[in-house]
Amino acid sequence: MDGEPSPDIDDLLDELEDLEESVDSTSEREQVRETMRMARRVDTGSGVFGNVIKGFDRGDAAEALVGSVVFGIPMLVEGGTLEVGEFIATHPAYLAGTLTFGVAIVIGILYVADIQDVRVHEPLFGLIPRRLVGVVGIASVTAVVAMTAWGRVDWSDPHVAASQVTVCFVAMAIGGALGDILPGS
Repeated sequence: MDGEPSPDIDDLLDELEDLEESVDSTSEREQVRETMRMARRVDTGSGVFGNVIKGFDRGDAAEALVGSVVFGIPMLVEGGTLEVGEFIATHPAYLAGTLTFGVAIVIGILYVADIQDVRVHEPLFGLIPRRLVGVVGIASVTAVVAMTAWGRVDWSDPHVAASQVTVCFVAMAIGGALGDILPGS
């Protein structure tokens, strides 16, 4: 046993998933599933870091909103946001790059940087992670609503306004991703 890593909750869940596939009766399979649900709820006492994060619920959405607002407020009041937005509005490749960067950095924070163990749970259409859609969607709506409500964009020129919102969105998306996963829920 020396030199082998100690088993953790993930190892237990893997074993239970294997057991679920091997049992014959529906009642046994349901009992294994209930045990898996209980194991997922076990408090490991590890605090903010080191948690397994699955699903995306109202609490996660609220955390993403708070993170978006905290990171987005400076972008809302800073005039440079509008200037950068005007610039990328005239350079379609930079606008596309800015949007791509925003989504890529969120993917990196959530799934690559290993800040938390974030699992894809019941993806939309079997492919798109709900957490990614939630964080990006919340940041997008927050950027549009906040910049419009605070009079930071003029929608008479929708292309420029959307470009300016895109600049704000990137900061809000980063904040939303961090706000969502750092509490560790």
